[in-house]
Amino acid sequence: MNKKNLIILFISIVIAMLGFGIALTVLPFFIEELGGGGTEFGVLMALFGLMQFLFAPVWGKVSDKHGRKTTLIIGIIGLGSAMLFFGLAREIWMLYAAQIASGILSSAVFPSAMAYVSDSSDEKGRSGAMGKIGSAAGLGVIIGPGIGGMMAGISYATPFLAAAGLCLITCLIVFFGLSESLPAEKKVSNIEISDIMEIKGVWQSVSTPLAFFLFAAFIANFGNSTFTSAYAFYSSARFNFGAEEVGTILMVAGLFYAIAQGVLVGPLTKKIGEIRVIKLSLLGGSVGFILMLLAFNFVTMLITVGFFVLCNALLKPATLAVISKRANTSQGSAMGLAESYMSLGRIIGPLSAGYFIDVNILYPYFGGAFIFMFMFVISFMKSGEQSV
Repeated sequence: MNKKNLIILFISIVIAMLGFGIALTVLPFFIEELGGGGTEFGVLMALFGLMQFLFAPVWGKVSDKHGRKTTLIIGIIGLGSAMLFFGLAREIWMLYAAQIASGILSSAVFPSAMAYVSDSSDEKGRSGAMGKIGSAAGLGVIIGPGIGGMMAGISYATPFLAAAGLCLITCLIVFFGLSESLPAEKKVSNIEISDIMEIKGVWQSVSTPLAFFLFAAFIANFGNSTFTSAYAFYSSARFNFGAEEVGTILMVAGLFYAIAQGVLVGPLTKKIGEIRVIKLSLLGGSVGFILMLLAFNFVTMLITVGFFVLCNALLKPATLAVISKRANTSQGSAMGLAESYMSLGRIIGPLSAGYFIDVNILYPYFGGAFIFMFMFVISFMKSGEQSV
């Protein structure tokens, strides 16, 4: 894959996840300032996932027709607008409105970026290339909480306004610097009306041999969103952590995420294969949830969070690589479908975590451990199936 294009994609994903990292750090405290709690934060995160579930397949197909670059630019503009509206919000409903707009437009970023990687890399190097894009997400999550934690001392709006400015810069970089990866002769000539909402296709995919890997993609984001939705409230209740401490630990988590996806996943999948990586990740994710409950101070939280994130970070690129190789449809459609399943994880994870936080702060972690272990057991029966 062309290094310049990979660097630009890398920067785009960093900025996208920087905004996400800021939101994870600042929004729980912002919502409490506006009179909300865990349930409201869970709904806010779930709204983003819901919009991505509905619209990620649309953007995948749009990228098949109009190209990856145009679709990526739309996504970055949507994310920047949402960051601006977050910064201007003064009531919880305004946060909800900004999140809906963000979910609709920014859901164009990942399907187009992953389809770009699929266009530009061979099967042997695809896991590694996707891992590098995943490491960009990790780097954004490293930088985002740091910016959020520091700037929150000025006001909770300041980090979001800074993120909006960075999105504008990134949009210009993509527009002037990124070449299109999809040749004109491979572009889809039209998009059927029936393709605009892919819920039927998502439901039908449950009965295909690819279903296990789509559910694994769901689990990757379910686990991550359960952890991130519960973490600020959990650490605040148990250890009295504020935005600065939360931001610091999420920065370390992002570092582990970047190392796993940028350095480990490529060589690891080449050595033992994507299937074994998926199985080990599921087992490690289950153990990681339990270990976080056993933490007793700042240092042990750093260690246990790092272990969980390391395991979970390996799951997504390995799963996406298998989906890309085994699907018999266009790469844009395949990545859009996978993104829908990952978006389901971003819906169910925050909703369940937000609800159970207000019941008992330990419940989200027990639930996450059970779900990961269940999928680990299922993996021995389903992961050997071949293609759709």
